[in-house]
Amino acid sequence: MKILAADTSASPVSVALTDNGRLLGEFYLNIKTTHSQTLMPLIESVLKTTNTNINEIDIFAVNAGPGSFTGVRIGVASVKGLSMPLDKPCASVSTLESMAYCMPYQNGVVCAVMDARCSQVYNALFRLNDGKPERLTPDRALSIDELAEELVTYSENIYLVGDGAEICSKAFSDIENISLAPENIRFQHAYGTAKAAEKMAEENNLCTSDRLMPVYLRLPQAERELKAKQQKSKGDN
Repeated sequence: MKILAADTSASPVSVALTDNGRLLGEFYLNIKTTHSQTLMPLIESVLKTTNTNINEIDIFAVNAGPGSFTGVRIGVASVKGLSMPLDKPCASVSTLESMAYCMPYQNGVVCAVMDARCSQVYNALFRLNDGKPERLTPDRALSIDELAEELVTYSENIYLVGDGAEICSKAFSDIENISLAPENIRFQHAYGTAKAAEKMAEENNLCTSDRLMPVYLRLPQAERELKAKQQKSKGDN
């Protein structure tokens, strides 16, 4: 089973190709370029360098959110466009869960955090047992203070991953069992997306390309501001 996976949910962009769990190739960039310019060339490169025809792909996987509104849309739209003509299934992977799959040698709790601005993070917690993540919480948006109150209830080693990890590490400096994951496995990689997609395939939890959609935990900022203005206008009347 060959899986082509992509991640464009934050500043880095990556593409991975796996075959029955074996990583055949992966490309990763973190140079703050526009994902609409880099994603398709990376996909073309990983297929070319592994001598793989796109018709050989069994599952197309993508981190569908949470994350950057624009970045998530780019990844989802690209995977939809690739899978639809081939009538191949898709895996709508949680960005936060994909991070947990990049921590294969640890035991403890993975705290995946993405910076959601305004002192909030997108977060989910996973317990690692011999490198296999078990979900402890749903994906959610919450304040850093709320997350800190929850983490103090865990006695296990807690590993911070994601682009919000460094911010949280400073905020949680008083919690002794928390550590910042090394940079090479701190951020989401498409390999983790592919590993999560494998599990989804085993659980028959894939979808068709037309049902693949971005997953947002909050409304875009423009919509939030509009909603606030509308509520204020109602209050003034």
